[in-house]
Amino acid sequence: MKDLDWGNLTFGYRKTDYNVRCYYRDGKWGEIEVCSDEYINMHMAATCLHYGQEAFEGLKAYRCPDGKVRIFRVKDNAERLQSTCDGIVMPKVSTEMFEEMVKKVVRLNQDYIPTYESGATLYIRPLLIGISPQVGVHPAKDYLFLIFVTPVGPYFKGGFACNKYAIVRDFDRAAPLGTGCYKVGGNYAASLRAHMYAAGKGYGSEFYLDAREKKYVDECGAANFFGIKNNTYVTPKSTSILPSITNKSLMQIAEDLGLKVERRPVPEEELPTFEEAGACGTAAVISPISELDDLDTGKKYVFGDKPGPWSTKLYETLRGIQYGTVEDKHGWTTVVID
Repeated sequence: MKDLDWGNLTFGYRKTDYNVRCYYRDGKWGEIEVCSDEYINMHMAATCLHYGQEAFEGLKAYRCPDGKVRIFRVKDNAERLQSTCDGIVMPKVSTEMFEEMVKKVVRLNQDYIPTYESGATLYIRPLLIGISPQVGVHPAKDYLFLIFVTPVGPYFKGGFACNKYAIVRDFDRAAPLGTGCYKVGGNYAASLRAHMYAAGKGYGSEFYLDAREKKYVDECGAANFFGIKNNTYVTPKSTSILPSITNKSLMQIAEDLGLKVERRPVPEEELPTFEEAGACGTAAVISPISELDDLDTGKKYVFGDKPGPWSTKLYETLRGIQYGTVEDKHGWTTVVID
């Protein structure tokens, strides 16, 4: 294991030894390649650079107290990438190849998997890009699928701690029936201006309402929203929201713990009725929301300065499953290194 200060890692890129790659040419995927180069040799007219044919995923590897290394819901990440491939017309990466490449890159870089005690993890980033040189809006013929890894600390500086969010009405993350339900880079580029605006006013992140009417909750920056009230876990349903694997897991855990689960449109007027609220995603797991401020109307929705009891229970249960300390009843984890 590398001699790094695991406990003080921030969330960012750090070089590791290897990445894995596979090229799609002549209508088929080639052999999996192991590479130590951090760079991609790519034509300046590649479709990913000009027309946005680019998709990515995010998952983690966990060094567990029993000595094993586990990854979480890898098949779900493969299936979400396949959905994105359908959405922006790219060849699908099979679940088998996706899983094989994830396992390979984790094993190759196992010295960079942080210790259990540190609370840090190995972040896994699959990336699929169109690389055909062309000028003209149509799908590429050639593609590169690669996966790199990097050790990361918590997404927010405080880890599992409350953050304030700002409702921004002058920005849209994604349009209904657009690419919001796909994990493509363009969605994140579209959020940068809003994020910088909210951060400049001292908020942890921006908070979007729906693009059509500005009446319903959409996403919390780059994360899904959930609220809890009357022993019910409520999360928004919309064609512009990315289906979060973390949120999907939390909905199941909420049911396991005896909560009712509702996935439906959530009007802004309902926000004051929630006892707890949070943002959830792979990077942060759960980021409890202490306060939501509507910068246009001046309304404030306050949920408390400390994580609520249900948010805490959901967080601890999910993390326990990921680290192998809580029973994995649903077969979500895969042991990569015994």
